[in-house]
Amino acid sequence: MNIAVLMGGISPERNVSINGGLSVAKALKEKGHNVIAIDPALGKNGKINNFELINMTVFPDIEELMKFDTKKYIECVNSELFDDIDIAFIVLHGINGEDGKIQALLELRGIPYTGSGIKASSVAIDKLSSKMLFLAAGISTPAWSVIRKKDYDNYELFEEIRSELGYKLVIKPNNQGSTVGITIVNDGNLDDIHQGILTAAKYSDVILVEQYIEGREITVGVLNGEALPVIEIIPSEGFYDYNHKYSKGKTQYICPAELSEDIEEFTQSLAVSAYNVLDCKGVARADFRLSEEGQPFLLELNTIPGFTETSLVPMAAKEVELDFADLCEELVNLALNKNSEKEEDE
Repeated sequence: MNIAVLMGGISPERNVSINGGLSVAKALKEKGHNVIAIDPALGKNGKINNFELINMTVFPDIEELMKFDTKKYIECVNSELFDDIDIAFIVLHGINGEDGKIQALLELRGIPYTGSGIKASSVAIDKLSSKMLFLAAGISTPAWSVIRKKDYDNYELFEEIRSELGYKLVIKPNNQGSTVGITIVNDGNLDDIHQGILTAAKYSDVILVEQYIEGREITVGVLNGEALPVIEIIPSEGFYDYNHKYSKGKTQYICPAELSEDIEEFTQSLAVSAYNVLDCKGVARADFRLSEEGQPFLLELNTIPGFTETSLVPMAAKEVELDFADLCEELVNLALNKNSEKEEDE
């Protein structure tokens, strides 16, 4: 089978995406497929021939990303690179990859692709929209307030938010992953809140300020509507930020997590519910905070989670005896089945 593995792209998660994409390409080659690695940010010249992993511990700054042109995505998908492609395996993260845009281009070109469709992708990356859907479905998520451009310097509003949500807050961009642009304010200092909003505003016009949930960090992968084992994430210090995600030895992962059976099953059921609420396909990952009282709060659902051999979803899949190459093959098969069902419906 001719498979295009899409990686890189134009988001702060570019480096993570390249490493994940190269891992997937290698695995699919081992399965006997004809694989072409493509970076759509490079347009018709996006074919990657140099299969070398890069440093994930840093992410591109805004100035570096601004050198890319999103029109190159259209050029790339419309180029001869895709002429004989049977399916695209998407390992693009964040905006311009996980938000429905590349999915729309592939659909226009008539190329099946792995993972969720346009609608699920665009809603899942929009934290505000997805949180409202989760609440409507009875899935607990941390209380939040929204900050827009006109209120970036509104200290009176900051005081109101602090009074409503508490003195420990999480400030994040509305549409980023890998904890890019996130600040945790521990003591409700208004200047710190202001600075956190300005940091998040570098990546999104819409900012979420969330109540901080004291407790444990856990995550649940969902594969084709079935929950994988729960993983607990324990950073060496501070919180599970970009540095702890991608620096070796900075975080301990416990899989399966040491939870009571009822909490484990309840959290898995919430992950599957969130997956279904957004109409996800293939694989997704639900991230939670587990409160000190044992209540899981859903933070977000990622439709294209990290995908190196040591990433969280592959780690959980391995626990159920599905190795990385088999997991990649399974996602290809699910995507082809999804496309066949769609053609039958039409």
